Amino acid sequence: LDKFSNHIKNILHGFFLTIGITIAEPSTILPLMVNYFGGSSMVVGLFATLLRGGAIVVQLFAAFKSQSYERMLPYLRRVFVFRFFSWFFIGVIINIFGNRYPNFTLFGIGLGLFGFSFSAGFGAIYFKDIVAKIFTHKFRGKTMAYRQFFSGLGGLISGAIAAIILEKYDAPYSFGYLFMLSSFIMSIGYIAFATIDEPKKEDIPLKENSFKKFLKNSWIILKEDKDLQVQLSTFLFAYGYLLALPFIILHAKETIHLSGVAIGSLITTQMTGAMLSNFLWGSLSGRGYNKLTSIISILLHICAISLAFFSTNIYSYMVIFFLIGAATDGNRIASGNLILILAPPKLRPTYVALQVNIISFGIFFSILGGAILHFSNYTVLYSFTIAVLLLALMLSFKLKD
Repeated sequence: LDKFSNHIKNILHGFFLTIGITIAEPSTILPLMVNYFGGSSMVVGLFATLLRGGAIVVQLFAAFKSQSYERMLPYLRRVFVFRFFSWFFIGVIINIFGNRYPNFTLFGIGLGLFGFSFSAGFGAIYFKDIVAKIFTHKFRGKTMAYRQFFSGLGGLISGAIAAIILEKYDAPYSFGYLFMLSSFIMSIGYIAFATIDEPKKEDIPLKENSFKKFLKNSWIILKEDKDLQVQLSTFLFAYGYLLALPFIILHAKETIHLSGVAIGSLITTQMTGAMLSNFLWGSLSGRGYNKLTSIISILLHICAISLAFFSTNIYSYMVIFFLIGAATDGNRIASGNLILILAPPKLRPTYVALQVNIISFGIFFSILGGAILHFSNYTVLYSFTIAVLLLALMLSFKLKD
């Protein structure tokens, strides 16, 4: 447990993966790219969901298949390979078809995003089980905070890379180059984690003889575990910020001039918030204060969305994205640690799948947000978002460390 080499490889994975994924950040570049190819606000919401939501389809099935695995790493390596090619495919589609076939290009982007996200459904189960096996509860909070700190640093680098490429090359080629370059960068992180030292799983449950029976047993767990119910409800509604997040950058585009440098600076600011906040999240989590971490994170999201009502310059938008970066990382650490503490070791894949599967429905909030914006305005969208976050805040006080 708590090997230094595993700690370093966990950090490297987060660092290089973030550099790659931030290229299509759902709050900045992705909405602008979809909008460039003629996508409406509802299409922007759909694509923001595709980047995160494909995993929902297979989470519980992945848990069912993996509960009897002694080691998860061989299966995780296959996920890494598939994700690399899905991401690289998006860049190829943009550069080959681009302006000539915008609708087909949008379809190709959506297909690549779904494949990238779909494979993460398996990867999330394998990854969390490995992390739970190789780190103790308290050290896990620290290593994940370090991981997220360096992920934030990777995001800063990614913002600089994005700014340079967006300024140097015309759209849509700039978007294509970003995806192809970032696929090779994130592969370095995949290689690092693929060489981690994973012990054998000793306490292996008897696998159900059918997926239907597994689903029935999972439902029984969910129905009987009240703490799990509170946790899932809290973090589902904590995703409420996604109602507005993909559209803040489009609002900024209407309000101020957004050059490539300005877009890069917003990405950098968001990653700075994520990076610096992990000093706080690591300290709180290391002392077992995961409930407090979730409360503060939700409050920061409420502050960020509230500021969006009044923003009229690049500096106010930088504050918004700084707060969003900080809050998102805090929420991720709190939810990840609380589920691993709550879950019995032999049922860990099931508990993780239940949490990820249920709270991931919050990812679809982006589609609802797009519909709200399509039929109303930003004021209504931001107001509804804050109402959902306030509900999450009330529920968070019922969490147990």
